Amino acid sequence: MKIATWNVNSIKARLPRVCEWLESEQPDVVLLQELKCQTEAFPYEAIEDAGYQAAVFGQKTYNGVAILARGGIEDVTCGNPYFEDHQARVIEAVVGGQYRVISVYVPNGEAVGTEKYTYKLAFFEGFAKLLEDRLRFGEKLIVGGDFNVAPADLDVYNPETWRGRILCSTPERLALRSLINLGLTDVLRAQNPLTEGLYTWWDYRSGGFPQNHGLRIDHLLLSAKAMDAVSDTGIDRETRGCERPSDHAPVWVSLG
Repeated sequence: MKIATWNVNSIKARLPRVCEWLESEQPDVVLLQELKCQTEAFPYEAIEDAGYQAAVFGQKTYNGVAILARGGIEDVTCGNPYFEDHQARVIEAVVGGQYRVISVYVPNGEAVGTEKYTYKLAFFEGFAKLLEDRLRFGEKLIVGGDFNVAPADLDVYNPETWRGRILCSTPERLALRSLINLGLTDVLRAQNPLTEGLYTWWDYRSGGFPQNHGLRIDHLLLSAKAMDAVSDTGIDRETRGCERPSDHAPVWVSLG
């Protein structure tokens, strides 16, 4: 079972890249973020032609999350009952009959100290309550998405430049850590504890990707039972070098 997460930064703009990647990498499950389209406008036909079912929670122009799966998608839930929100940022389901997956698009936060930053921290608090509830059942849980937080200086190309700024501020990092402390593991970092240059997002401006000036802000967080099944994990950074790419690359994990 190969499960991936990818902020596509507009499913319509990136559809050719997504379909090419599905064909070449053959993931079993994909958690998508930042669809930028309403649920009914999602390109279901193209995704079905690629061999996948889709559960979608869309929103016009902004946000939007989805779950794609080769097998059945069951028990779909949109939104977070522990956080009142009108933005399409959370969708969960059971896939393959054994894994509960959650696709999440955490708010960017704009800048430290703004209203959007306060909203981001509140979103984390509500999301922690949701995960705490789900972890009580002892399932194989995989939480994937764009968390808009680089967990540590190792996850930033120039820590001094980013220190205290949005995506890297201490309150944001502590909020992400609070999720992990519930009983989850950041699988990519667990498998590569000291590896530098593992980034998932590169700014479109200033040649960020060619110079590998990136941040690791897209994560797969796994419960203990899911971690027991892990065989490999990685980043498909080649997608960032394609024509008209998303500014994010897919992160994946293989489970035996």
